[in-house]
Amino acid sequence: MSAKLFDTSQPSMSDAAASGPSAGFEAWYADNRARVLHELDTFLRKVDIEDLRDTGVDAILRQYAVGGKCVRSTFMYLGWLCGAQPDPAALRAAASLELLHGFALLQDDVMDDGVLRRGSAAAHVRLTDGYRERGLPGSASRFGKSAAVLLGDMCLVWAEQMLRDSGIPDAALRRVWAGYDAMRIELAIGQFADLANDARATPTMDSVLAIARAKSGNYTVLRPLELGAMMAGCPERTLMMLARYGTRIGEAFQLRDDLLGIFGSAATTGKPEDSDLGQHKATSVVVAALDTGGGTVRQELTELLSRPELDAPAIARCRELIAASGAPERIESMITDRVAEARAALADAGLDQDRCSALEHMALLCTARQQ
Repeated sequence: MSAKLFDTSQPSMSDAAASGPSAGFEAWYADNRARVLHELDTFLRKVDIEDLRDTGVDAILRQYAVGGKCVRSTFMYLGWLCGAQPDPAALRAAASLELLHGFALLQDDVMDDGVLRRGSAAAHVRLTDGYRERGLPGSASRFGKSAAVLLGDMCLVWAEQMLRDSGIPDAALRRVWAGYDAMRIELAIGQFADLANDARATPTMDSVLAIARAKSGNYTVLRPLELGAMMAGCPERTLMMLARYGTRIGEAFQLRDDLLGIFGSAATTGKPEDSDLGQHKATSVVVAALDTGGGTVRQELTELLSRPELDAPAIARCRELIAASGAPERIESMITDRVAEARAALADAGLDQDRCSALEHMALLCTARQQ
């Protein structure tokens, strides 16, 4: 019999959509996150970076690897729990995904020239400032960006090391390595495609969603779930249903992120409020606005987005035009449809109520509107 995770007698996702996740789930999620962060802290205390400590990398590592919501590690652990009992080694293995996520964020901030991450200065900005403050010769900016890339490389290596040394039996780990490698390649390909993902190139909705799946959606939900379930030895039927759920929630997660990238506050996203529009990113929201906006709206929005740089008034006007186009409502409808499809997949997965409830609440956590 599967160990109970939390009280499932409280409202499920259909009721929680208006009121938020249940208290039982919130307590379980908070406890799980605390244990993941403890495992990460324990691992990072053991890594050999003594020669780098004067650059401030300790604080940066904690900002990028220990400062998040632990969504990916939670999905991987839930994948494990769909076929096995709670296990500290499995939790430790799942925690390793936060280091992989740290790698992705470090790369992303350098590639996008991002200045904020999780409410603080981005790694390359902090490293640049530190180099300049020490009065060292050469380009401080070049050092900051190069050092951030190298720190990301270390996180990539440490993620695999933490998974390999988690205590999970070798036979179980052998079931995940092919998927783990595929996930990392998929992530890199998504980042590569995102380099040319510019609103001025007028991409289609299908191409934008494909990039989003590879760069974010799959490695946030689908792949972590699959890794955990394969590690636990789940049957093929369960793997197939979890894949359906993970694909849909991963897409809905990215659609929500696209809305937040334009209409969210810096307090919510931890990034500048003008980041997506200021970088001419062709997100699902922008493409939907260009598709559905009337002639005048489309014409003015196209003209604004074709400018080499967008100042604050231009970005504010873009938001107004996107809102007037009906694009936000279209994206909300796409999110709702995908969440419904994910819930239908869970109904066919052969899981107990406890696991289904946890996955439903995780879907809500990833896709709910945020103020």
